[in-house]
Amino acid sequence: MCRFIETICINDGVIDNLSAHNERMNNTIRVHYGSSAMPVSLEDFITAEGCKGRTRCRVEYTSAVEKVEYLPYSIREVKSLQLVNDDTAEYSFKYADRSVLDRNFALSGNADDVVIVRSGMLTDTSIANIALYKEGKWYTPKYPLLKGTRRARLLAEGIIEEDIIMANSLHKYEKIRLFNAMISFGEVEIDINNVFPILEK
Repeated sequence: MCRFIETICINDGVIDNLSAHNERMNNTIRVHYGSSAMPVSLEDFITAEGCKGRTRCRVEYTSAVEKVEYLPYSIREVKSLQLVNDDTAEYSFKYADRSVLDRNFALSGNADDVVIVRSGMLTDTSIANIALYKEGKWYTPKYPLLKGTRRARLLAEGIIEEDIIMANSLHKYEKIRLFNAMISFGEVEIDINNVFPILEK
């Protein structure tokens, strides 16, 4: 049986973007367990009480919530990225099993993280969605591995735009940002010269 997770940010006692997490969780349940599966409301399972600073709330579920954990969070320093090719990479749902991400991260070499390239197109890092800056605009890959909740909000607000970003067009961009439920847009920004091309085998 597949297990899935939602990672929810609690900032100084305020739960961030909860409706988007609810929507994604219930869509995942419908796809994997059928439309007759009972909808789940995260409000019934998580609380911000006692959470100070930035807290990572990890919800593990199948057709129902199985476990809730609260963990203090600090952003991992990422100053460089290695492009890695994996045409078979599949992570369209937020699986508890991260083996596809871990096996690609293992190829990071001297870089702090990887950007997984599928069919020549940039997707995500091992932990985050990405956006690249060019000519005054931020572009996010049209076909990410996972459509993150913060990504959806940034698209709705017009802060980022979807585009097909090819690995061989990296030189056209100036910088790259990493973001996810725990990392706000702009907190992690890397010069494009610190994104290393795919290593030739």
